[in-house]
Amino acid sequence: MTSSPKRVPIPKNGVDYRGKVVLAPMVRSGELPSRLLALKYGADLVWGPETVDKSMIGTTKRINPVTSTIDYSRVSSNGGRNPSLPLKENNIYRLFPAREHGRLIFQIGTSSPFTAVEAARLVAPHVAGIDVNAGCPKPFSTSGGMGAALLKTPDYLASILSALVTEIGNVFEIGISVKIRLLETAAETEALVRKLCATGITGLTVHCRTTPMRPRERAIRDQLRMIADICRAEGVACVMNGDVRNRDEALRLIQEFGVDAAMIATAAEANPSSFRSNEEGGLLPWREVVQEYMKIAMDVDNKWGNTKFTLGQLIPGKAEVYRKVTGCKCYTHVCEALELDDLIDQAKDVDRRLDLSQAYDQAAVSNAKAMNKTAQAAEGRTSAERRLSSGSRHPLSERRVGISTAMAV
Repeated sequence: MTSSPKRVPIPKNGVDYRGKVVLAPMVRSGELPSRLLALKYGADLVWGPETVDKSMIGTTKRINPVTSTIDYSRVSSNGGRNPSLPLKENNIYRLFPAREHGRLIFQIGTSSPFTAVEAARLVAPHVAGIDVNAGCPKPFSTSGGMGAALLKTPDYLASILSALVTEIGNVFEIGISVKIRLLETAAETEALVRKLCATGITGLTVHCRTTPMRPRERAIRDQLRMIADICRAEGVACVMNGDVRNRDEALRLIQEFGVDAAMIATAAEANPSSFRSNEEGGLLPWREVVQEYMKIAMDVDNKWGNTKFTLGQLIPGKAEVYRKVTGCKCYTHVCEALELDDLIDQAKDVDRRLDLSQAYDQAAVSNAKAMNKTAQAAEGRTSAERRLSSGSRHPLSERRVGISTAMAV
């Protein structure tokens, strides 16, 4: 009789990563509209963007009556530079329980078990898991001892995970996981994975690149099977990340390397319909994807800056409308540029709520002025042409008009 493979128990409110194709955590490309669009097209789970623990601590949680989302925000004093300006509320994190329940993983950027627990406690009732970012190589993360910097201190990283398992995972009955990168040698990676799997986590994601490597460099997969074997022995779900282009490829790689799940990152950033299998029709045309994205973004009053950035990823740079859209200053402009006539009324409402109407009015005035200048220039050219034409005409007598008249008489 063969024994069942070991598995770390999945908490009641958590989710098993096994057998899943998921949206990777991406700054800017992991905000709410992008997550909802990925879910629509077939993502099994979605990771939110890395959110630094200290930015969450001290936020105010409220249910947004317009969008039905839960918003975590804090009041900004405009840097204290101009006390006369009204205080502005900045949204730090937004989630949609009705549409993300049981499928959202909150990724936290942290360098301390204490602040990690304090921040995670705020969102734990509304997410299926907390994931620690121990793989981001960018200076804004590593300079604060977060992200890939944690790979240099495995014991300290393990202490953060243990604290989250004890004080968040066990209390709120959700899973705790971690996302790492490969270390310089297979032996170092193996030691790290064994240490982290012993903390009680339910999942471990490996980005198949080392810290110095950049996205344009091909993912390294020669350590992947070894990592998967360790995770399986410890009962921890192993998720692979790096150069996964679509659902069908994800499922093939899962089988090939013996991992439990796969993440799609940049391919989903460019076209989230990459979560559709070939059997379901595969990738959709970018215009269809953009229209759906715009609907979702406006439904949740997404921050304009994030929407504009995402449109720049979804619309091919060679498309005729690309430059026009990236120059837009509000939702109404985009709907007009893309000829989404059925969304214009909603766009105007969203622009008013987000204080973008002024941008639309100013653009309308600028366009009117430009058109007026063009008309004036055209009128000036027409007048000049008339003057030039009249100046080049000969007198009537030279054209024998007078002679003809005299002869007629």
